[in-house]
Amino acid sequence: MTNIDSITLEVSDVAAAERFYADAFGLTTQLRFRVAKDASEGFRGYTLSLTVAQPNDVDSLIGTALAAGATSLKPAAKSMWGYGGAVQAPDGAIWTIATSAKKNTGPATREFDAVVLLLGLDDIIAGKKFYVEHGLTVAKSFGRMYVEFEGGSSAIKLALYRRKALAKQAGVPHEGTGSHRIAVNHAAEPFTDLDGFAWEVTTNHSVDA
Repeated sequence: MTNIDSITLEVSDVAAAERFYADAFGLTTQLRFRVAKDASEGFRGYTLSLTVAQPNDVDSLIGTALAAGATSLKPAAKSMWGYGGAVQAPDGAIWTIATSAKKNTGPATREFDAVVLLLGLDDIIAGKKFYVEHGLTVAKSFGRMYVEFEGGSSAIKLALYRRKALAKQAGVPHEGTGSHRIAVNHAAEPFTDLDGFAWEVTTNHSVDA
């Protein structure tokens, strides 16, 4: 199985990004940062999600993200799937915070169950085949709409969603050009998927130049 060790985000200011993610979500070891060298316009083709236990945890994390400098894209609200909302970090990455629960069962916390990297693809079937061939195991699959992979011992999971649907879920137009400004870190050989998302060999620290 190919497990995700961490995610690298390409940002304009590494120190500022480190502060934002620590203050907003309490994320440290899950993320790495490096200075972006390529241009990116519009939707970058992915979102990152924090899954939590209950609605007031969603509100808590969205609140700390906004206080740290994030922009609201979709205010938290109930849906047929549960409760969630979306924000955009100062570096441009889109984050959704969501729970499948519709009622609170305890006091709010800033704890989360998992980080989910959702890649927006035009061809889910081809993407699923590619990742299975590269060692990932399918956990859930809904035809041409959605695929979720086993995460193993990793706190970071991978899922595939249709690009237009993912952008709609995040509250942004689906058009976008240029770099994804993200890389997936793992222990196996590096590769790039059919949509240009790069998987790289894990490094031990952020890169600021």
